[in-house]
Amino acid sequence: MNKLYIILIAMFFGLLVYGSTDMPYRGQTETRRALSRGDTGKIDAGEYYISHAYHDAHTPNMVTVVLGDYRSLDTLGEETVIYTAGLITILILRRRRKR
Repeated sequence: MNKLYIILIAMFFGLLVYGSTDMPYRGQTETRRALSRGDTGKIDAGEYYISHAYHDAHTPNMVTVVLGDYRSLDTLGEETVIYTAGLITILILRRRRKR
């Protein structure tokens, strides 16, 4: 059973390393996401959220609109990562009871 834990931890570590290879360097501003605004140029996604949050979702709380409507799949992904980290922590720190 210990080999299974080590394999699971190694696979999770490999997944983290693989996921970090696509990240931009710290301070690199050229990779900012922008949304197209017709022929007038581009606006930042944050500016769009602030100016259109109430009109798009009819909810007065802007944080709820951003997390629940605009970035719902991203929020679900973050919750999955937190659940996986908790599960791995339990597997690592679990003690076996002596019979």
